[in-house]
Amino acid sequence: MEIYNWFVFYKDQILMVQQPDGYHIPTGEEPPVKVPVGSTVHFIGKMHGIRCKAYALHTPISGEEAPVRQMTGLRASYESLPFDEYNMAGKAFEILNWDQNTRYCPSCGVPTKQISDIGKKCPECRQEFYPHISPAIIVRINKGDSILMVRAKNFRGTYYGLVAGFLEAGETLEECVHREVMEETGIRIKNLKYFGSQPWPYPSGVMIGFTAEYESGEIKLQEEELCAGAFFTKANLPEIPSKLSLARKLIDNWLENPE
Repeated sequence: MEIYNWFVFYKDQILMVQQPDGYHIPTGEEPPVKVPVGSTVHFIGKMHGIRCKAYALHTPISGEEAPVRQMTGLRASYESLPFDEYNMAGKAFEILNWDQNTRYCPSCGVPTKQISDIGKKCPECRQEFYPHISPAIIVRINKGDSILMVRAKNFRGTYYGLVAGFLEAGETLEECVHREVMEETGIRIKNLKYFGSQPWPYPSGVMIGFTAEYESGEIKLQEEELCAGAFFTKANLPEIPSKLSLARKLIDNWLENPE
């Protein structure tokens, strides 16, 4: 019998099991929880040479089983799971979200058929469906010994982040950065450089990070999106995002490197 890594979700809650060295994704020959009727088991790749499968529950597991088995939010699991397990959990969540949203053809209303691990097809109109990824940019803007940090109205908590936004149809990534910076802050930037990227499975995005330098303009915040924003030095930084995010990686990169 083959051993699998099992990524089991109830909504955005993932099942973890406690082991001597901490929490992990459950492994075994059989699913750790009975697969509900109507739930598809998806193959999502391999981790450390072991095949990974994912499926969704209709109800959470009993709290009486904690702490040996525990369900926690995908974001929160970053603090408990090894990074490779958290990263694969993000992929599993994206696949399950795609599966839930493509059960029926949006044109015909006919139930779709699975044709591959990440593909479905309508048997009537033959339209094919694959996971949609929503690209978004995020940029750290340097001005002398300071960086621009903003606080969005939808942030939970009191931390500040960086200017970010979704790519629009017909845009290059670079055009998106310039547009978002102008729309949200009213300033112009120069010397735009690629920094790195990060899957963002909340529920199906990818963050593309950049650095840039301030060129001109006075900060004029987009009131519909932001409630605060200013340039901060290393000596007077506000609360910053958690290590989970690409925003934090961009900020840490600035903090760890001398001017």
